[in-house]
Amino acid sequence: MRARRIYLLDPRRYRPEVIAVAFARTSRSPEPFDAIAEALNDEAAARFHEKWVIGYGHASVAEHAVLHIAFENISRLAAEAIEGVRLASFTEKSTRFQVLDREAFYVPPEIAASPFLEAYRAAVERLFETYHAALEPVGRVVAAWLPRRPDEGEKAYQIRLRIRAMDVCRYLLPTATLTNVGMTVNARALEHGLRKWLSHPLAEVREIAEAARAVARQEVPTLLKYAEPNAYLQASAAQLQAWAAAFPEAPAPHDAVRLIAWDPEAEVRFVAACLYRFRAVSFEAAMACARSLPSEARREALEAALGGRSPFDVPLRELEHIVYTFDCLMDEGAYYDLKRHRMMTQTPQPLTTAYGYAIPRAIEEAGLGGRYRAAVEAAMELAEAMRPTVGEAAAYVLPNAVYRRVLMTMNLREAYHLCRLRGGPNGHFAYRYIAMRIYEAIRSVHPALAAYMGCADYPPAEEIAATFGGVAHPPAENREPTGRGADRRPSPVEDLSYGGPR
Repeated sequence: MRARRIYLLDPRRYRPEVIAVAFARTSRSPEPFDAIAEALNDEAAARFHEKWVIGYGHASVAEHAVLHIAFENISRLAAEAIEGVRLASFTEKSTRFQVLDREAFYVPPEIAASPFLEAYRAAVERLFETYHAALEPVGRVVAAWLPRRPDEGEKAYQIRLRIRAMDVCRYLLPTATLTNVGMTVNARALEHGLRKWLSHPLAEVREIAEAARAVARQEVPTLLKYAEPNAYLQASAAQLQAWAAAFPEAPAPHDAVRLIAWDPEAEVRFVAACLYRFRAVSFEAAMACARSLPSEARREALEAALGGRSPFDVPLRELEHIVYTFDCLMDEGAYYDLKRHRMMTQTPQPLTTAYGYAIPRAIEEAGLGGRYRAAVEAAMELAEAMRPTVGEAAAYVLPNAVYRRVLMTMNLREAYHLCRLRGGPNGHFAYRYIAMRIYEAIRSVHPALAAYMGCADYPPAEEIAATFGGVAHPPAENREPTGRGADRRPSPVEDLSYGGPR
C-alpha cells in the first residue's frame, strides 16, 4: 500500500505561480506535488497559465496562488473599497486601541484641485482637534460609569476604560482618517478586486489598485496580466446612477433594523434540509414530511441538529437554506465594522448627510456636546457644498457619527455568527445594538430557530442603548421647528439612540 503523505509546498521555496501549477497538474500527472514543483521554473509556470488559465479559462487554478499584501496609510474610505473583496482575509488598524495623531488624514486629489482645499483641511483638523480634546474628559465619564470589577486587575481595568472611551471618541474621526490594512488573497480573487478598484470613482482607490497590481505582478505576473479597468462596471454604475436620479428621494430616518423579507416556513425548510441530508428523498418530499410533523417533533429535530453546539462550534450548513433581508440604518462607525461580514450580500448607499448623525451621551456628560455638534455639522455642511464639484470625494470629510443605510441579505448560519460575535459584551456598542436588533427580529418571526443563536444571555438592544451610547439627530431639513435645533431627540429614530446610564 502506498504511504500517505501530507506536507507543505513551502512558499519560501516555490513562487505562487509555481505552486498553482503544481496543484493544477495533478489532474493529468501521476507525479507527486513536490516532484512536479521541482521540475517547474517561472517560465514553464507562465506558459501553463497562459494556456490553461488565460487561454482556456480555468480560473480556479489561480486560487492556489496566494499573496499577502500590506496597504499602509490609505484612507478609511478607500479601505471600504479594498475590503469589498469577498474571498479574502483582512486585518486593519483599530481605532479602539490606538490614539490617532492630528496629521493622520488623507487629502484626495479631487479636493486638492478644487476651491475647497483649505476649508476641507480646516474641517478635518477641527474633527481631529475635537477628538483629542474629548479623550481625557470622556475617559473620566466612562470611569464613573464602569467601576472596576472585583476580579479585574488594575491594568485590565485601565485597558477596558480606554477602549470604552475610544469607542465614544472615534465618532469624530472622518473617513479621510489614515489606516493600515493587511490582506491575504488568492490571485483569482485579487484579479476580480483589482478590476473593481481600477474602475472605482475615487482617484485614491484607483491609485491604490495600480500600486497593488504592480507589487502583485512581481509574484504572479501571468495570472494578473489582464487585471484592467472594467468597462461594464463603470458603464452600469453611471447608467444606473443617471436612471435613479429621476426618482424622488425619501431619506427620512426610520427604525434602525427592519426585517423586510423572510421565509415563513423557515423552520420547516431547515428540518426538511436535515431530513434530505440523511435520507434518499426529494426535497419536495422532505418538505411535505416536515410540514406534516407536529411541532414537538420538529423541535426534536432542531434539538438534534443544533442543541449540542458549543459557542465554538460552527452550526450545520443546512441553516444556509434560510435567508433574511434587513434594511438597516446605522452610524458609519458601526457600518465600517459590520461591512467585514462579507458572507452576505450588502448594498450600502453612498455616505451622505441625508440621515443625520449620532451624539454619544458620554460626549454630552463630558460637557463637549456643543463642540462636538459644531465640528460634525461643519463637516456635513462642507460635504454638501463640495458634492456638486468633487462628487463622491465629498464623503472624505464626513465622520463616523453620520448615519448610513445599507441593505443586508444573509442566511441564518451567517446571522448566527454575526449576532453571536457582534452582540457580545466586548464589542462596540453601536454594532452590538445592530446585532441584537437583528437577533430580536429573527426571534420575532422564528423563535425556535433563534433559541439556538447563543444570544439569549446578551443584554437586549434597548438595554445596550440605555447603557452606552448617544442621541440620534436628523439632518437640519428634517427637524421640526422647535427652536431646539440639534438638541431635539427625533422620535423616528429614537431607538437608534445609544446612551449612558440615566
